[in-house]
Amino acid sequence: MGRYRTGMIEILEIPKRALAIYAHPDDPEVSAGGTLARWAQAGSEVWVLVTTLGDKGSDDPATNPIAMVKQRRDETTEAMKVLGLAGSLHLDYPDGEVEDSIELRERIVRHVRELRPDVILCPDPTALFFGDRYINHRDHRITGLAALDAVAPASANPHYFPEHIAQGLAPHSVSQVLCSGTLAPNAWVDVATTIDRKIKAVGCHASQVGEETEWLPEVIRDRAAAAGAEVGVEFAEAFRRLQIS
Repeated sequence: MGRYRTGMIEILEIPKRALAIYAHPDDPEVSAGGTLARWAQAGSEVWVLVTTLGDKGSDDPATNPIAMVKQRRDETTEAMKVLGLAGSLHLDYPDGEVEDSIELRERIVRHVRELRPDVILCPDPTALFFGDRYINHRDHRITGLAALDAVAPASANPHYFPEHIAQGLAPHSVSQVLCSGTLAPNAWVDVATTIDRKIKAVGCHASQVGEETEWLPEVIRDRAAAAGAEVGVEFAEAFRRLQIS
């Protein structure tokens, strides 16, 4: 069992199985890499579902999008190994083209019913602005919204996508959702034991952070320290926790 400090609550059990649903290949590691690694280290089966290809991961006109997709898929594979995760799944929408559609929800619900996670992690779709310098990427917001719609109530209700039932995929109730990148955190996971693993996993994404990553440990530690300071631990990741069932 693991115990996580929270503002008003305690999450007392490490999940048997978790699914992190994010937009871009590096998002799970950046948003929740310490948490995912901690759970995997404790014996959880942890999967990642990425909605996009990552094809627009560079603004250099000379970048070949096909080569970028290949590189980013390889980076994800390496990062999964570093974090000790079960693996990654990919919906392969082009970057910037993730839409709030029945198709997207059906595909997410299918994976939820296949993997049957206790906990879902995803971006907080309500977070639009961070200060006056950053607008949250549309892919993040739509992916988070679709993930929430997929588990509340779709995945648990047999009348949503009944073709799944005919294919042997029973309804599944997710117990809770942890939304990262939130402006209203109410749960924090202590990641002091896995912060170095998170740093290494984020560093696997050279297409995004570059080959020279001397700056990366300080940035990640500073952010984790700021979250940890809210609850009295050295390093933490903050979430908005939703109890679903």
